[in-house]
Amino acid sequence: MIERIDIEQLKVQAHVGVPADERSQPQRLTLNVTFWPRSSPQHDDLAETVNYSAVADLVREMVRARHYKLIETLAEEVAGAILARFAIRKVAVEVRKFVLADTEYVSVTAIRDAA
Repeated sequence: MIERIDIEQLKVQAHVGVPADERSQPQRLTLNVTFWPRSSPQHDDLAETVNYSAVADLVREMVRARHYKLIETLAEEVAGAILARFAIRKVAVEVRKFVLADTEYVSVTAIRDAA
């Protein structure tokens, strides 16, 4: 059984930040998305698993759809949408923002389990 699928360093442009001037221009974020499918493919058939390309497309759509003040909110909403749309047991969404001087990035991670 496939334990998990990882999408690493998905690059997106997002309007995010508390000050309005920070949200006015898109900035680079990267997302790491890990999810645990409910089942594994038995016959080398995409229909028997979670299409990671479709997961990445959903993430891109959500980030483009609105402006966020907090990366915490973005991570929570993305995790909830992935869990609601795909046949998975658990999802973790890490959002990395490149905003503070003298740091590589600031990140938050939302982890959600299916009910």
